[in-house]
Amino acid sequence: MSSGVRPVGVVPGTTDDPQDALLSGLVGFMTKDTPSAQHVLDLTEPFLQEAAGLTAAVVYELDSETGLLNPTARIGAAGGRDLLTAGKVFRMAAGAPPLVDGERMAIRLRIGGQTVGVLLLTGTAMAALRPETLAPLALHFATTLQGIAAEKQRQFLSHSSTTIRKLFEQGMVATSVEAAGRTLVSCSAEAFRTEHAALCLVDGAGLIRYVHTIGLADGDTPFRHLIGTAAADSPVWRAIHEGKPALVVDSATAAVLTGGFVRTLGLKSYIAIPMMSAQGCVGMILCGDTERNREWTSRDRSLAEQLSVEGALIVDSAGMRQAAQAHVAELSHQAFHDSLTGLPNRSYLLQRAEQAVESAASTAGRVALLLLDLNGFKEVNDTAGHAAGDVLLQQVAKRLLGTVRDDDVVSRLGGDEFAILLTHDPDEEVANRVADRIVDRLREPFRIDGADLRIGGSVGIALYPEDADAYDALMRGADAAMYEAKHETKALGGGSRRARRELPEAA
Repeated sequence: MSSGVRPVGVVPGTTDDPQDALLSGLVGFMTKDTPSAQHVLDLTEPFLQEAAGLTAAVVYELDSETGLLNPTARIGAAGGRDLLTAGKVFRMAAGAPPLVDGERMAIRLRIGGQTVGVLLLTGTAMAALRPETLAPLALHFATTLQGIAAEKQRQFLSHSSTTIRKLFEQGMVATSVEAAGRTLVSCSAEAFRTEHAALCLVDGAGLIRYVHTIGLADGDTPFRHLIGTAAADSPVWRAIHEGKPALVVDSATAAVLTGGFVRTLGLKSYIAIPMMSAQGCVGMILCGDTERNREWTSRDRSLAEQLSVEGALIVDSAGMRQAAQAHVAELSHQAFHDSLTGLPNRSYLLQRAEQAVESAASTAGRVALLLLDLNGFKEVNDTAGHAAGDVLLQQVAKRLLGTVRDDDVVSRLGGDEFAILLTHDPDEEVANRVADRIVDRLREPFRIDGADLRIGGSVGIALYPEDADAYDALMRGADAAMYEAKHETKALGGGSRRARRELPEAA
């Protein structure tokens, strides 16, 4: 690898001393450009070839957190003992001269009292290099590595802070654990700049209950078989379930589950991040690449640990919001629904009826209200018991729901009295047809505790705007019609009139 950089105005072989020329070229180059380690290495190559028979060179950057030497620039072919020779300098005192091992020379790169890397030179005449050449050369490389490290740290802090800010901005408005997880896996893929990412959420029993992936054309389909399986079956899960991210350079050397994320996505390297709550590991984020084995850095580990903590906070917060919303929804349901039948109650009917009348008034539409009172219900309670009466009311509710459309409202007002609100611009004919269906359904026997029970009912019908100009008047009209129908049931044995319907009790 070569950048082709050469110092301006200095050409190897044109001066009496190539080492002096090298130092002069370095000074001129470093004052005009912001080099990379490869740039500096390319610049030195021709001079070191002339001065010391250079055949290969590599610059190692020291990871201060892991203590590992990572090659960051190279010319010539790599040697089998390069890294071993470079590592030997750490057995020597910090101020010791360069280590010479055959044709190799390892030079510690230090600046500000800290070691930042190692320069390894291979050539036929390494002993020809003077200390007054090697010291400035090492300082130039050290300065370059320090500047690169500072820029990487600046970019890392900027990138990680942007990721965490986005995660909180989106995650803290998520209304479900699943939505928070989707935000987290998306931000993680961006954070590590990986083409693929996957999420799994685990329930209290340790079973996978939700999966979501990034980067697949067919989405989550290939992983549906994982739902309901034990997370502990996965070696990847077992590696991180105690709370530490796992950074894997080569997935071929790692234990993974056939049919799991790593194999199905075809990841060559990956990073697995646990989400830890007070109850333990509740999920996992996995990010990886399919094109290459990626050398994860200490910065990647630091970001993974931060995402592990922040991600769990996001998921836990979303879970609390989800639970709170479910609680509010349950309270709202209880406030507007009858606990025995599950039907909307009088309060809900009032709300919907007022809205329906208001809408009909503005569109010249119509509304119909049917009030139903069961005949013979008291006798069921007296002979079969109140428990049988409760079951009967539940069965009546189901039958009434089968007589109307989805947007109509069937409500229990209390006792054995029900209301049916028709909202789709019904005329008298439509209201009568609904009443006829109620007649048919209520005539059928109710099977309770092995016995057939038979009841009847009386229905009163009121139409807006024909019979009333407001909801209150509509309710009074339907109520009056219902009681009149109930009275006529006893007197006439059946029949119908304008705006009311009667249901004789079945024999």
